[in-house]
Amino acid sequence: MAKLSKPNVPQFAVDVYQNEYLPEGGREVNAIVTVTATGGGTVGGAVGAPHLYTPGRAPSAAVAVMVDCSGSMDYPPAKMRNARDATAAAVDTLRDGVHFAVIAGTHVAKEVYPGGGRLAVADASTREQAKQALRRLHAGGGTAIGTWLRLADRLLSSADVAIRHGILLTDGRNEHESPQDLRAALDDCAGRFTCDARGVGTDWEVKEVTGIASALLGTADIVADPAGLAADFTRMMETAMGKEVADVALRLWTPVGTTVRFVKQVAPAVEDLTGRRTESGPRSGDYPTGSWGDESRDYHVCVEVPPAHVGQEMLAARVSLVVPEPGTDSARSLGAQGLVRAVWTDDVAASTSLNPQVAHYTGQAELARTIQQGLDLRKAGDRDGATAKLGRAVQLASASGNADTAKLLAKVVDVVDAATGTVRLKAKVAEADEMTLETRSTKTVRVKK
Repeated sequence: MAKLSKPNVPQFAVDVYQNEYLPEGGREVNAIVTVTATGGGTVGGAVGAPHLYTPGRAPSAAVAVMVDCSGSMDYPPAKMRNARDATAAAVDTLRDGVHFAVIAGTHVAKEVYPGGGRLAVADASTREQAKQALRRLHAGGGTAIGTWLRLADRLLSSADVAIRHGILLTDGRNEHESPQDLRAALDDCAGRFTCDARGVGTDWEVKEVTGIASALLGTADIVADPAGLAADFTRMMETAMGKEVADVALRLWTPVGTTVRFVKQVAPAVEDLTGRRTESGPRSGDYPTGSWGDESRDYHVCVEVPPAHVGQEMLAARVSLVVPEPGTDSARSLGAQGLVRAVWTDDVAASTSLNPQVAHYTGQAELARTIQQGLDLRKAGDRDGATAKLGRAVQLASASGNADTAKLLAKVVDVVDAATGTVRLKAKVAEADEMTLETRSTKTVRVKK
């Protein structure tokens, strides 16, 4: 049954939260930029791709599902069966008309369905054929994830669609290609499709899986129990089917003499976009944000402005949203923009007041960083260093109301006093609990506005 989406044009809104007041000579300006997309469903037409758009229908999309079929997927034997069932559930979630393919990943990548270097178009018949093909999947071979991504890219790029998305499942480490080969594949695929990555069990490398999702602007998570794969794959595919506009970029214009210190996504997860800037004009740069459905995200923008005297004010940055203009090197504005201001004052109370949104997300970014540092120190055998860092993480999670992260931390440390960050490292920690904390460390809780 085709799923029709709302037949109204998507609207993007930009809201800026900041304390614009600086003391005389002050230079650092911080702002939280909230971007919200609502009422989607006709983005194909709205942003310049009428050939991809049918009124009242969701935009055209292509999805490639990459399933780890390496030898380790046979241990325990239920793991491969769960992976087949999860992929079948994902295929069932495809809406009619979506182009799709299933890839088996080992030390090489093989097309499972439809084959022949092409994509199938989802309907009752092709979904059933894909599920029949999945039953023939078996485990055997090594792991070279870069080859999976390159095949997915070739297949996805064969369709003239608005949204291109990958789902990748692995249960092991990327042992049959060099880290440089995987990095090169990610660099080549970045900006061509988004990809969600999942690690099943506990024998995979967290930094590999999170690195794939980060590079391809998707989500990463652990499915410690393979029995949970089908529900997770269904949720992932439902989210992918809800995406309505691809390749949205946050465009930041700054005046002469202003330097961009950083641009980070801070909700729903921390992702540093600073190094991904592409120049888009004089004093203007674009930061990729991937695909959007009906959702809201927060970004922390920090710029350094020239010093000025009391009473002066300036526009420190202008934030807007753009999408590529099909068939050209230019981009089209999505109509929403926000202004970041700087005003110099001798009012000490005004210039030293911390904006609640900026303070909250500065703490959330520190929380993510501190968890990673604490877990790295724990692995290195530095118990005192790990205790200090993870204690600070407990304190930050408690102060910001990040209950989910606090629960994950409590599986790795015994919390004596959350408010002061007094903790003891647990003598024994389940590997799945430690990996879950590491994988989800960048997930943030939104500030109550």
